[in-house]
Amino acid sequence: MATEASDLHVCDAAVGLAFSVLGKRWNGMIIDALSAGPLSFAVLRRTVNGISDAMLADRLTELTDVSLLTRTVDPGPPVAVSYALTPGGERLLPILHQLGQWASANLVVAHKS
Repeated sequence: MATEASDLHVCDAAVGLAFSVLGKRWNGMIIDALSAGPLSFAVLRRTVNGISDAMLADRLTELTDVSLLTRTVDPGPPVAVSYALTPGGERLLPILHQLGQWASANLVVAHKS
């Protein structure tokens, strides 16, 4: 019985950790944008509509720090930086897709007039 409680605590902590990263605005959109392959900062900025340069830089750093993305610098000239999903980021794609389907089917969003 103590093992079951311990397992639940570990699972709860892992889900909490996942949502501490994935629950932040823009992170899911960035991961989705990179599902087609590596992109530059400029292309990501155009693809993730409405995000500021500073926020995009912050989110890319965070996603790289937790090993969901890689950052590659091509020394050029000109210097080019691209971002790509790691294998862990790629494994996240079907989960995000399923979460989106579940949310569409089960969550009701109140519209303010």
